[in-house]
Amino acid sequence: MLFEGQTIKLDTHDGGLAELRFERGVEAVNKLDALTFGELRRALDAIAAAPAIQGVLITSAKDAFIVGADIFEFTSVFKRPEKDIEAFVGANSEIITALSDLPVPTVAAINGLALGGGLEVALAADYRVLSSAARIGFPEISLGLFPGYGGTVRLPRLAGLRPSAEWIIFGAQHSAERALQAGAADAVAVPEELRAAALAMLKMAIESKADWQGRRSGMKQNLGLAKEEAASLLANARAQAAKALPHLPAAHFAVELLEKASGLDRDAALALEAETFAKVAKTQAADSLVAIFVHEQAMKKIIRRYAKDAPPVRKAAVAGAGIMGGGIAYQSASRGVPIVMRDIAATALDLGMSEARKLLAKAVEAGRLTQDKADAVIDSITPSLTYEGFDDADVVVEAVVENLAVKQAVLREIEGLVSPHAILASNTSSLRIGALAEGLRRPENFLGMHFFNPVPKMPLVEVVRGPKTSSQAIAMVAAYAVAMGKTPIVVEDCPGFVVNRTLTPYFIAFLRLVRDGVDFQEVDKAMEGFGWPMGPAYLIDVIGMDISHHVVEIISAGFAPRMDVPFETAVQILLRQGRLGRKNGHGFYKYESDSQGRPRKEIDPDTQRLLAAGQPNGTTVIGEEEIAARMMLPVILEAARCGEDGIAASPGQVDMCLILGLGLPRYLGGALKYADYLGLKNVVDRADNWAGLSPIYRPSDRLRAMAAAGEVFYPA
Repeated sequence: MLFEGQTIKLDTHDGGLAELRFERGVEAVNKLDALTFGELRRALDAIAAAPAIQGVLITSAKDAFIVGADIFEFTSVFKRPEKDIEAFVGANSEIITALSDLPVPTVAAINGLALGGGLEVALAADYRVLSSAARIGFPEISLGLFPGYGGTVRLPRLAGLRPSAEWIIFGAQHSAERALQAGAADAVAVPEELRAAALAMLKMAIESKADWQGRRSGMKQNLGLAKEEAASLLANARAQAAKALPHLPAAHFAVELLEKASGLDRDAALALEAETFAKVAKTQAADSLVAIFVHEQAMKKIIRRYAKDAPPVRKAAVAGAGIMGGGIAYQSASRGVPIVMRDIAATALDLGMSEARKLLAKAVEAGRLTQDKADAVIDSITPSLTYEGFDDADVVVEAVVENLAVKQAVLREIEGLVSPHAILASNTSSLRIGALAEGLRRPENFLGMHFFNPVPKMPLVEVVRGPKTSSQAIAMVAAYAVAMGKTPIVVEDCPGFVVNRTLTPYFIAFLRLVRDGVDFQEVDKAMEGFGWPMGPAYLIDVIGMDISHHVVEIISAGFAPRMDVPFETAVQILLRQGRLGRKNGHGFYKYESDSQGRPRKEIDPDTQRLLAAGQPNGTTVIGEEEIAARMMLPVILEAARCGEDGIAASPGQVDMCLILGLGLPRYLGGALKYADYLGLKNVVDRADNWAGLSPIYRPSDRLRAMAAAGEVFYPA
């Protein structure tokens, strides 16, 4: 063995072949970090110093080839000055370039995932043979970045400029066959024949039956395109980036880089890549998205602990059907946990089962599920007008109407029927768990399990600890949420918890803007332009005008007088006209079904006339920047209070609640991460300017103290 490290082994075989094998100790996957790069440099030096070696086979001893760079290393590197980042990336890129410049031919045998830096290592080989099960791609855009270890230079020389831009700015994973068609792979083999196929290709190169030297020479040249031709090839990518990725500077930087680098030789293009990567690394989006990645990894560790500590949920039940109950039942059954769905009304049960069937039909149509599997899922949902089957359920979710007295009565009734060991959870969106627990004999077995609508799409479940909830109940419900494919975040009890508590001042800010005479469509346009998936008026329509009003009413009362709304709101005006939003076809907008039966949003000319009654000073126009600031500041201020009150365990958990449950734009990194970006002094000063509009613009004493002391929510 020529070299043996903790992440790489270099063996020699008969016939002058060397095998450079990525094999990262006891860890599940190979990744690129300082240790790996250091060992790769030493292994390449060993190859260059061994004249008997005629060719190198690059392999992995793990199920994946290499999953990418170590993002945790980036978090500290990205805090450095731009020139330091450029030097860091450039040094690692030079090591991969040394692989591409070995004096002998090289073939990469890609057995599984080769993503990001892993694909960049593979692209440095002369040839690539992929397992038919392999998938490759550049997912860096999801971190606000683009490939920085030669990917923007080598892929265009293999696959062309236009396809390379699409791979880089959209970050999709590609199948082996797709990679072969694009020119990123040279051959595809079934998994059991991958090694033999890669060795055969290497031997062909050694025997000069494949012109590896000619290919390598071509990889060092520019793309041979006129400037106008390169711009034309990238025009579609530039337009797509502007339309679909307006808040990701990395996409725009990448397109510009590809155009400029097309006229440069390899080494000059690599230098430009490192320089441009360093600029992107200092953007708000990169900082925010890398922080989200770190939060997600931290949550996965917590989730694994819950799953380890809790017994499995073998059977569940949900009290309350309809859209929400049907969604919960579908999600549980589709993930292998049979469930009883109970309601007092047969029509509600029919609606719940119809919702589940509709979701399964879509999965079958999309090829994600076979019809037999779909039939098995629907058979594992038992609709019932009684509580039959609740007695042996491990977890029961209450999802009835959002009324304290009704919920308390239902919960007490269920508690008398279930096993003493069963966990009882409420899907309340606004009521305190402590209030709901009053009268229960086993409050230690009761907590909140707040799903978001639509249940199958929304990833978050707020697991709400009541005053007497046991740690075992928390672990079991969190583990059940994981089994359902959700991300549980444990929060403490208060009206609205984290998500709806923070959403309430956002809605109040919107209602105040409309009262001040701002066109609700202009507010929606501004917030969608800011990055929200939908504006506040459209969101209220989707949630339901009546439900939105009820939730805001409950939560604002719980935080009076800070969330008082001392005027008749646009929602109250429209409700008085019988407008419920999308569910009855009329809200802020009107809705008609398209050819697929989906509700289509349209402008309702009557809405402005109705709202004029609640605009005492008439209409006014303000800019999108001011609209966004007036909407976002209350979110920041309330998120900060959630942290101060200990409702979530850390700023990261507050922010992840808002990203996963509220749809807060990911490029912000969360409300508190965004506050750090703006500067807390700037946040406080801007809020003080609008404090006369509503108490929702008044910062807490703690936030003022942080701003005065120059503190941040996320210290370096």
